Amino acid sequence: MALLHKTLLATPRTTAAVRSQFRRSALPAIVNSCYYSRFSSTMGPKLRDPSLFKQDVCYVNGEWVKARSGKTFEVHDPATGQLIGTCPEFDAHDTEKAIETAAVAFDEFRHKTGRERSKLLRKWYDLMVENADDLAALITWENGKPTADAKGEVTYAANFFEWFSEEAPRIYGNTIPSSVPGNRVLTLKEPVGVCGLITPWNFPAAMITRKVGPALAVGCTVVCKAPGETPYTPLALAELAHRAGIPPGVVNVITALHATPEVGQVLTTHPTVRKISFTGSTPVGKLLMKQCSGTLKKLSLELGGNAPFIVFDDADVDLAVAGALASKFRSSGQTCVCANRLYVQRAVYDEFAAKFAAKVRDFTVGNGFQPGVTHGPLIHARALDKVEQHVRDAEGKGATVVLGGRRMPDLGPNFFQPTVLTGVTADMALAADETFGPVAGLFCFDTEDEVVAMANATPVGLAGYFFSRDVHRVHRVAEHLEVGMVGVNTGLISDPAAPFGGVKESGFGREGSLYGVGEYMVTKMVTYGGMGKPLQR
Repeated sequence: MALLHKTLLATPRTTAAVRSQFRRSALPAIVNSCYYSRFSSTMGPKLRDPSLFKQDVCYVNGEWVKARSGKTFEVHDPATGQLIGTCPEFDAHDTEKAIETAAVAFDEFRHKTGRERSKLLRKWYDLMVENADDLAALITWENGKPTADAKGEVTYAANFFEWFSEEAPRIYGNTIPSSVPGNRVLTLKEPVGVCGLITPWNFPAAMITRKVGPALAVGCTVVCKAPGETPYTPLALAELAHRAGIPPGVVNVITALHATPEVGQVLTTHPTVRKISFTGSTPVGKLLMKQCSGTLKKLSLELGGNAPFIVFDDADVDLAVAGALASKFRSSGQTCVCANRLYVQRAVYDEFAAKFAAKVRDFTVGNGFQPGVTHGPLIHARALDKVEQHVRDAEGKGATVVLGGRRMPDLGPNFFQPTVLTGVTADMALAADETFGPVAGLFCFDTEDEVVAMANATPVGLAGYFFSRDVHRVHRVAEHLEVGMVGVNTGLISDPAAPFGGVKESGFGREGSLYGVGEYMVTKMVTYGGMGKPLQR
């Protein structure tokens, strides 16, 4: 039945007539009945460790607590629209309590040795690896990405704990020769203090670990605001932190949906919070930055992008196609570094478009738990509406829909066909606005100078990609693209060892890599006088 469902509904090549006939038959109910028979009564995945699924509680001061008001919000499966469960609606008072808890814990945690903090992070990493299947199931359930992608995210997320566990014992200062005779200047690297971390729904595990890892490595304590759309993965990570022996108050995970602006206001204005790290949209990042100005907090902002993906006529076209597929359609196009504008040089445009569309046609769209599914739903109806608006706008202004371009209501409320557009031009909405969905728009260009100018004609600059076999062009274009990260002959650039972040209105600060720990530290200078006196004998 699952195979029949995949064939009739999830394949882009299925005709409308066949879909209609399937809908009118009794088969959909039979298919759903067979598929959900392996699920629990709440239509959720059967976890090997059900205690990782935390409902109606947040993690504060090493304990599981409810919102003071008793209010909760609902979380829905984006693939089916069905209720997953509820989570506490934390308000300003609840958030202040979490901050106070983190402040108390900081006084002791900051004095642990780097080696002690390293062992805690390593234990947390080990527990993530041991519980990888359950964590992946939670990600697929609340985010919608296919199981294979969810497992990949768990590995990626855990690797941040491993990476920063190895950085923790290696937080070095410097000794600087002074211009004053007899003086010595030393620098000490110290933890900035309590950190407020605000994370997005598209990587509910990795965006937590990429921020928490370096914070704990240097001795900070944290209050993590989990995304309202995907709170259960962060709460499961909090449970694993508890099991790893992370001291009470060092890691606090709170949830809110409707009260998110209120919680954000407290985190950004509370004088005890000395650092904010936010991943999300540029407009929200600007708002948080304004709110932080009153207490001059340290900031890391990883904001929106509009990534160019350039294919030069000297590129390996097959390699470029593979790179574009990986970059554009990862998580159904819902990553901040997804290729948003695909520029292909005129001489290889038709070849690239044909090969690219052929590969996209082989995608299988469906519920992420189903075997063989390559692409899941969008996160919610607003995301679906934006994707459709971009396609209709492009189509109305002369673009050709080579493949896809429509909703897939037979599969669920939030599914959209993987889409390829040709003849895309700069006056179309998807040229200026990040689509954040499974839509690939192909632009044509003639010269290197032209395409670099087009690629840079945006106020944001997170990631950019290009494919070329000319070594001189590789260096030249990499240096001229106004982005924080460049992928050359690859569509995948994320790695715990790589500094992740953007320029312009894509924000500032870097996550991951050896630079990641620096975002959570301050430099203290100590000058020692009288060092030039002779030794007493």
